[in-house]
Amino acid sequence: MDLQNIDLNDIDFSNVGNWATLPKALTILLVCVVLLIAGYFLDTRDQIANLETIEKKESELKQLYELKQAKAANLDSYKTQLQDIEKTFGSLLSQLPSKTEVADLLTDITQTGLSNGLEFEFFKPQAENPKEFYAELPIELKVRGQYHEFGKFMSSVSSLPRIVTINSFTIGKAKDNKKGKAGDLILEANAYTYRYLDEKELDKLSGKKK
Repeated sequence: MDLQNIDLNDIDFSNVGNWATLPKALTILLVCVVLLIAGYFLDTRDQIANLETIEKKESELKQLYELKQAKAANLDSYKTQLQDIEKTFGSLLSQLPSKTEVADLLTDITQTGLSNGLEFEFFKPQAENPKEFYAELPIELKVRGQYHEFGKFMSSVSSLPRIVTINSFTIGKAKDNKKGKAGDLILEANAYTYRYLDEKELDKLSGKKK
């Protein structure tokens, strides 16, 4: 059949069964193409997008599973590390004085300076600075002595059973040597000691943060 000689007006759509083979085949092919296109846009496209989402989720779950599996395999090792950390933390915490022990610690610092031949000209604890579970206590100090005496003092302070750090210090010549030996120097420094906060103080600090 010559397609160019087909007149659509001559086609009887109410009697499709009597059509020639070629028009039937073309009509069926056209219907199939339309159905395929409609099916893709109405259903298949959403299913493909759904599948991509599920595959991405599956990949994420696999990675999460592998991560948790690795952690589970090293669980005993993690427990041992946690115990070691708790022991170390407990040891460090024991070096922080309680509120009632701070006064004794300040006395220890001054006694350490005096025992190393230093003369305190200024020793003033500043306001505490609360942190997460401890409080930082800054101390401004000014002492007179010889250079080697300063070295012994700092070494002795670092050997105290409580944590004390000294930084931001300057050393200069003493302007007036009448009070001490010739060649006296002046050490000005900021020392820091720390104490742990009790439960009431922690609760109060937590309340302020909230």
